[in-house]
Amino acid sequence: FGHRSRVVEIEESDMVVCAQRSPIPIDVKDGETYYWCTCGKSKKQPFCDGSHVGTQFKPKDWKATYDVKKYFCACKQSSNPPFCDGRHVQMPADSEGKLFPPASFK
Repeated sequence: FGHRSRVVEIEESDMVVCAQRSPIPIDVKDGETYYWCTCGKSKKQPFCDGSHVGTQFKPKDWKATYDVKKYFCACKQSSNPPFCDGRHVQMPADSEGKLFPPASFK
């Protein structure tokens, strides 16, 4: 009793683009820093190319501590960025290229 649900609107400029509905495997190198795209607009997925300039988004940096294959998130919905956590399987089949609230908003 007395509980109200609240609808929060999110601006289109605060939305992320689902770059693709599957992770991107990358052979990372020990000691190298990688800059993961958080907005989904980069043409160099999964990494940043500066397409976020003028928005609230900034790349997420991650430094490899050994040589290994890592699976980077491309749907931009992972709860473990920059890596895939499997959330892309819950997204609609036609998600690629479409706008979604960022995972941190949910």
